[in-house]
Amino acid sequence: PRSATVVSSQVGSHRDISHESLSLFRLLEPHIEVLVLGTGDRVERLHPAMLKQMRECGIAVEVQDTPNACATFNFLMSEKRVVAAGLIPP
Repeated sequence: PRSATVVSSQVGSHRDISHESLSLFRLLEPHIEVLVLGTGDRVERLHPAMLKQMRECGIAVEVQDTPNACATFNFLMSEKRVVAAGLIPP
């Protein structure tokens, strides 16, 4: 059976997303395939080095506004993908 875990962090806006705040996702077991990041009311650009670091760890990152990130997360879960979401409320 699939399970879900909820973890709260101190990320209040896309400006707070850092290598450190993303490190949790690199430690999860089983190893996640896709990280869906919801950046609030609109899609915000993240530093390319952070995205590259996640790709080098084998994690694809999708950055979207939070409502679309929720839909993407649910779709990927329905496909039985190993996915995590980091969501900033809109």
